[in-house]
Amino acid sequence: MNQAELQAYRDRLVSLRARLRKDVTQLAESALKKNRSQANGDLSSMPIHMADIGSDNFDQEFTLTLMENDSTTLQKIEDSLHRIEEGTYGICEECGVRIPKARLNVLPYATHCVKCAERLDK
Repeated sequence: MNQAELQAYRDRLVSLRARLRKDVTQLAESALKKNRSQANGDLSSMPIHMADIGSDNFDQEFTLTLMENDSTTLQKIEDSLHRIEEGTYGICEECGVRIPKARLNVLPYATHCVKCAERLDK
């Protein structure tokens, strides 16, 4: 892979990292809101229906799961940026062959070729 291609992948990874960091920050702020009434700015002391509490709990757990997934992807992006600096970006960590550019275009933080990724996912 030439320097121009590596720079293009580096730029995509940095852009994706910035977007995900922003998303994680917004999700964290959302998850920290205690319940629907506080999230909506409703500070009344009226009782909340049990179904609303269940929905709030589900929403909070869903948000935390999204944050975890984004955090995992952020780590993969950081690892990919490190591999660019080391000169090992685009090489399958399992078998050592070049990861096709078509795969890197879709998933710029891919660490495995398609064959190895399919085998590892089983």
